[in-house]
Amino acid sequence: MPNTFMPYFCSMIALGKYNTLEILRDTSVGLFLGDGDGNDILLPNKYVPETYEIGDELSVFCYLDHSERPVATTLHPETMVNEFQLLKVVEVNEFGAFLDWGLEKHLLVPFREQRIKMQEGNWYVVFCYLDQQTNRLVASNKIDKFLSNDSLSVQEGDVVELVVTRMTDLGYEVIINHKHKGLVYLNEIFKDISVGDNTKGVVKKIRHDHKIDVSLQPIGEKILEPAANKILDQLIAHGGFLGLHDKSDPELIKEELHMSKKTFKKGIGTLYKARKIEIKNDGIHLVEH
Repeated sequence: MPNTFMPYFCSMIALGKYNTLEILRDTSVGLFLGDGDGNDILLPNKYVPETYEIGDELSVFCYLDHSERPVATTLHPETMVNEFQLLKVVEVNEFGAFLDWGLEKHLLVPFREQRIKMQEGNWYVVFCYLDQQTNRLVASNKIDKFLSNDSLSVQEGDVVELVVTRMTDLGYEVIINHKHKGLVYLNEIFKDISVGDNTKGVVKKIRHDHKIDVSLQPIGEKILEPAANKILDQLIAHGGFLGLHDKSDPELIKEELHMSKKTFKKGIGTLYKARKIEIKNDGIHLVEH
């Protein structure tokens, strides 16, 4: 099921999103803000700006308070409706797990929406959505049901936005452009990544069953120049010498430069052809010009 959940509207004021609203009136409990179509919502006193005038516009996030009433805030949540985010569990009770998302009222993950039983203090990638039955903003750790590879909006070679979701025996599963599911293979990762990371990648291969292989680095010839530049930067930083060459152990190259041996060899080949390095038995040397 793709992430097509629609935000709940307090008429035309969207819950789970930022709204730009007009200050309508000042009351003892706060400011009432409106959308110009007769719909209003309370901005409690604690969030009222120091200076304002009736008729001013404010950008506010709207959600339901502890009494399940629509309310506005000037606080900035860590996530919004229809978004994936890594959040921390701060409480578990008989209703489910509650996440700190930067607002006074924590974000609920009902037990039915937990892939595994959530533990207080742990971090999880979740999807925030509007429960169609209760009109409440909740989150789910069963993120696969909000992704779909049935109809793909990407093609091989595309640069895409990624959210790292979990590690498997093969590699790291990732969310692609907040829509699709992909995989980065362990033997193709040459930098430190963690669950919850937001990063860029490239669609490496789309299989016949619509499974997507993703690379965290440019593919093919595009990698030559960045690799060469990285090696050159490291040479300069280490006084013009690196104890690595084309016979070095792949794991040592990965540890030192965060790249594969194949990429390293292409990179030093580029530098050698440009007469910027010499390759000797003890390693590579920067050529002084």
